Amino acid sequence: MPRSHIGARRLLQGVARTLAGALVLGLATLSVTSPARAADAIRVGEINSYTRLPAFTEPYRLGWTLALEEINAAGGVLGRPLEVIDRDDAGKPGEAVTAANELLMREDVDLLMGTFFSHVGLAVSDFARQRQVLFVAAEPLTDALIWSRGNAYTFRLRPSTGMQARMLAEEAAKLDAVRWASVAPNYEYGTSAVATFREALSALRPDVEWVDEQWPPQGKIDAGATAQALAQAEPDALFNATFGPDLAKFVREGTTRGLFEGRAVVSLITGEPEYLAPLGAEAPEGWIVTGYPWDTVDTPENRAFVAAYQARFDDYPRMGSVVGYAAMKSVAAIIEKAGSTDTDAMIAAAKGVMVDTPFGRITYRAADHQSTMGAFVGRTAVRDGRGTMVDFVYRDGAEVLPPEDEARAFRPE
Repeated sequence: MPRSHIGARRLLQGVARTLAGALVLGLATLSVTSPARAADAIRVGEINSYTRLPAFTEPYRLGWTLALEEINAAGGVLGRPLEVIDRDDAGKPGEAVTAANELLMREDVDLLMGTFFSHVGLAVSDFARQRQVLFVAAEPLTDALIWSRGNAYTFRLRPSTGMQARMLAEEAAKLDAVRWASVAPNYEYGTSAVATFREALSALRPDVEWVDEQWPPQGKIDAGATAQALAQAEPDALFNATFGPDLAKFVREGTTRGLFEGRAVVSLITGEPEYLAPLGAEAPEGWIVTGYPWDTVDTPENRAFVAAYQARFDDYPRMGSVVGYAAMKSVAAIIEKAGSTDTDAMIAAAKGVMVDTPFGRITYRAADHQSTMGAFVGRTAVRDGRGTMVDFVYRDGAEVLPPEDEARAFRPE
């Protein structure tokens, strides 16, 4: 639907709501603004898998809440406060699209933000394309979101599976391992992660061979059977992309069965506190991972973020906290640069917009709408009875992205 039609629809809806309120409450209510919404607020429709994966999404909510409070305390955006209307998609694409439609039609939001799972993000991205509304995708990691299924209305914050897999492949290529096996959840994120890691590692090490792959359903891993099957293949090294409760089960069963003894493990996002911390003293040691060592990243940006987060919530930040905070800051930066909430203006502004985040300044590329946010790459260790990251470096996302002219060719439009 063209934005001009959407604007007309919103005007008619606003008139209808006002007339309905007058009939029910009397003429006196015509001058009263609903306490749920400031009259001139810019409305952000936020969708995420809060009940499906609270370990990540609840810190994510706190992250965007902190950013929202900072933005509004500083005067808002374009002199107007930001307001967030959030919805839970339960990790289901259909529910996410329903929520997006409700936010646009009933709540009159100016743009959409959020999502966690890759298949959910793709569904909301397609909705945004059809309804011509800006979507700032915070977390979904699949490369398809910005390349093979990219569209004019979707911009993505986090470094993708491909970006992080390439970072890990560079470290994996230094190992003596030749025989590799993989384990990943059987949906878009997992299949994309394995495919990209295999391609990147094989390009660096043509002698590598893949001897097994395991595809447990997300959230329903049979960790014992998975570990046993991997062990029977006798690989030299493993690539893992499980996360959350599945990761915990896999680590425990793999440790019990001796799967990790004498084998290198390269593991996507395992160094993120929401997945590593719950393992406690059972956390694996020496795995090569991407993650967020929040307490030992000694940069001014991270120190300021950690201090503000702890002061506000009396808790330490997770990776989700960074993502939520940076996503909301991205929304504010885009609107400020656009000078309005007109969708076409915001899309134009998002191309090349710069945003200050706890990881430093990032840019959203014009060619593929991917931000240059990077990731920390290091090894797991156990310190004081808890899992942590050591020997880490920050890899700028721009270092592992293809040149913009090449990336543009990956997109359908």
